[in-house]
Amino acid sequence: MDGVRYKIREVLDSDKIDAFLHKARMGHLGMVDGQLPYVVPLNFVWAKGKLYFHGASGGRRNQVMSANSEVCFTVCEEYGTITDPVPAKTDTAYMSVMIFGKAELIDDLDEATYMLQEMLHKYVPGYYNRPLSKQHVDKYRSAIFQSSVQVYRVDPYHITAKANPIEEEKMYKQEK
Repeated sequence: MDGVRYKIREVLDSDKIDAFLHKARMGHLGMVDGQLPYVVPLNFVWAKGKLYFHGASGGRRNQVMSANSEVCFTVCEEYGTITDPVPAKTDTAYMSVMIFGKAELIDDLDEATYMLQEMLHKYVPGYYNRPLSKQHVDKYRSAIFQSSVQVYRVDPYHITAKANPIEEEKMYKQEK
């Protein structure tokens, strides 16, 4: 698998990548649907070196992953425009991470409950006054409901990351 072409921007610090993935709120799941690409935006959790996401059962995403579980998950945060007196050197401050792996449906109730609890901690911290119960999670994963919840895990086999840091004195600030 190829690495980052523009080596000056490559991020190899696993702590920096880990912190970025814990903080970022949205990513894009890339899949192969036959001969065509298929990408969907998702919220996600990065925990213990693994990527987790969830969603309703059925639908195109789940059908595509059932046929081909190879995925690429991309997370990118844009921090603004870096100015330069030379227009061609105007640039963007950002960080991005690409995670390659296989998406696996989680059947284990303990792992699914843990992931969904982590999702709540990330997106609505402090909102719920008690942790999710396994019974609650199991209820929403069951076939009783028309659209049950499915939880997926991606164990990365390759991760690449790039960044162009903020240069505070050069950041574009639009005058009002």
